[in-house]
Amino acid sequence: MYGSLYIVSTPIGNLNDITSRAIEVLKQVNIIAVEDTRVTKRLLSKFDIKNQMIVYNNFNESKISKKLIHLLKDGNDIALVSDAGTPCISDPGYRLVNEARKENLNIFSVPGACALVAALSTSGLPSDSFYFEGFLPKKKGRQTKFKFLSNLECSIIIYESPNRIVKTLKDIKLFLGDKRIVSIQREITKIYEESFIGNISEVLKKISDRKNKGEFVIIIAKEGFKL
Repeated sequence: MYGSLYIVSTPIGNLNDITSRAIEVLKQVNIIAVEDTRVTKRLLSKFDIKNQMIVYNNFNESKISKKLIHLLKDGNDIALVSDAGTPCISDPGYRLVNEARKENLNIFSVPGACALVAALSTSGLPSDSFYFEGFLPKKKGRQTKFKFLSNLECSIIIYESPNRIVKTLKDIKLFLGDKRIVSIQREITKIYEESFIGNISEVLKKISDRKNKGEFVIIIAKEGFKL
């Protein structure tokens, strides 16, 4: 009998946000596919989970997907996790899921934390319709992408690193205009969690005058939205 693949969401900061079902699945599977063993080991240690880990990330995704498919066909149950949040959402995973679908293997979702949903729900911006961009192109195609985003009539969600947050906010101002309202969420669920809301210039001023750390979620309101 073939094994099953479980797509397991893990906390995006606070380890206590993991679900009881996720803990149960991680304890029961034969193998846990992880982005970084050092990161996932902290989570597994907290809940006394000692199962075998296999590294599955952006660098080896194609090769390891094939290995994991063989292991599933040999009857092993496998849980796929990312460093934080839901696998396949701006994280590795879709190639493995795609291959498993082609092989008609059982795939189960173990839902939980997801940074884009957490940020949107606390942003105060319209959430009835939104577009998730994830990480923007660093160079090639960046301007084209911003021009595309400028024409969307919904909230736009972007992930950004601390090193590029100021540049991205400046680009938003350049291509979408200063009248757009943005909500910035930093370090969601962590000790130093904070958020900012206002037009681009207001938020830029708060972000530019300090040393930024942690991951950011930017939510841009549709044109015409006012606080």
